[in-house]
Amino acid sequence: MTGTAPLPASSWSIAPQSVGSAESAALLREYLTDVADRWYVLNLGRRCTPEEIAGHLAEDPSDDLDPPSGLLMVARRDGEPVGCVGLRWFDRVRGAAELKRMYVRPGARGQGLAPALLAEAEAVARQWGAERILLDTRKDLVEAVALYARHGFAHVPRYNTPEENPYAEVWMAKELRA
Repeated sequence: MTGTAPLPASSWSIAPQSVGSAESAALLREYLTDVADRWYVLNLGRRCTPEEIAGHLAEDPSDDLDPPSGLLMVARRDGEPVGCVGLRWFDRVRGAAELKRMYVRPGARGQGLAPALLAEAEAVARQWGAERILLDTRKDLVEAVALYARHGFAHVPRYNTPEENPYAEVWMAKELRA
C-alpha cells in the first residue's frame, strides 16, 4: 500500500477502507446505481428501482474487495468521500489483479481524480507483486473505456465467463512490468 496519495490542486487523499463501512457502502451503491441506470435506460427504457439495486448488491456484495483477496480505496476531498476503486486478485499464479468498482461522484468528475485512482490501484498491484491489471466493462460506458485506454490499458480477449459478469462487453489489461 502506498498510503495516502495527494491529488492535484486540491486537498484530496486516497486510502484503503473496509467495504463494510457506511461510506464505502454508500459509494458502492452510487456506483451501481450509476452504471445500472445507464444499462436500464439503454436496454429497458427506464431507470432501475431501489429494489433492483438492493437485489444486485445482495447478489454481488463486493466483499472480495476486502483483505486478503482485495482492497477498496476511497478518495476524499476535504474529508468527504468522493470516489473509490477496488482491486482484487484475479489469478495470483499468473500475477493478475483485477480493477473493480471505479467510481467518482458527479461533483468531483473532471478534476483528475479518476487518473489518480488508477495510479493508486496500479501502485497497490505492483506492491502485491501483480504483473498485470485486468478489467471488464460495458461498451456504453464510453468515458470509462476512453479513460482506461488513455492510461495504457489495451483491449484483450474475454478473460472471464458470462456467468461471472453477464454485462461485460469490453475486456482490457495493462502490463505492470517495468
